[in-house]
Amino acid sequence: MADLPRKNCWTIAEWAGETTPDGMQHLLGRAKWDVDQVRDDACGYVVEHLQDDRAVLVVDETGDVTKGTGTVGVQRQYTGTAGRIANSQVAVYLVYAGQRGHAAVDRELYVPRSWTSDPDRCRAAGLAEETTFATKPELATRMVARFLDAGHQAAWVAGDEVYGGNPKLRTALEERGTGYVLAVACSHEVTTGAGKFRADILARGTQAGLAEALRRGRAKGHRFYDWAVIDLADPQPGSRQLLIRRNRRTGELAYYRCYSPASVALTVLVAVAGSRWRVEEFFQSGKGLAALDDLRPASAASCEARIA
Repeated sequence: MADLPRKNCWTIAEWAGETTPDGMQHLLGRAKWDVDQVRDDACGYVVEHLQDDRAVLVVDETGDVTKGTGTVGVQRQYTGTAGRIANSQVAVYLVYAGQRGHAAVDRELYVPRSWTSDPDRCRAAGLAEETTFATKPELATRMVARFLDAGHQAAWVAGDEVYGGNPKLRTALEERGTGYVLAVACSHEVTTGAGKFRADILARGTQAGLAEALRRGRAKGHRFYDWAVIDLADPQPGSRQLLIRRNRRTGELAYYRCYSPASVALTVLVAVAGSRWRVEEFFQSGKGLAALDDLRPASAASCEARIA
């Protein structure tokens, strides 16, 4: 947490008053400790101090651009950090967002097929023998389940199109009775009482009704949008809607699949949608304060230590 312009084991050790970086290097690269237990301890601490009955679990991924091929999970892939396809390592995070603050409570390293299909490479990097390929929505499902199975409570889950477009994730949340507001693409199809339609086709018929201006998120200042919600047809219990957002300045539309065990007001859905930007704040502060974008360990063990 030192306010240093550049963080590595040398600079941190010097700031801490150590004469050599050996201790810091040992902690990140060679020390044997239970990173999952640390995760559980941190999760419990966050929930204890930020507890909120209306808390939102936000899922999102972030990447670190790196060189070479030895860093566990690295390959050429899209990362928002660079805004393009780059040689990088990607992890999916789960952030607990409540009225009193927000913090990460879990993480899963994304291990691409290029790794899981090469057992020798995985073994050399220290990955467990049972490591198999999992998509980012599958990693998100795993983390949400782990959070809830530990006895913690969260009313909602929010995420971008990567997660909203995955029916298995949505089904898993519905089976647990956990509400969600998940972004979907304009081509995403939904079923209403009048039939099955693309989200953008439905929006054309509702633009005149996009009249309620509400403030969404605070990560980058207040922004005003018009909102509309359309009820979806589904024989299963619960309330399901397509939420449509229109930027008042540009006219750009965004779409969200919504579910809640019981019907809720439009303002509630908008608030959940806005909470997704909490994860961006976490990425910015985490990479700056904790030097996540400076320290890039190569082994699976040291990678787990870093993202824990």
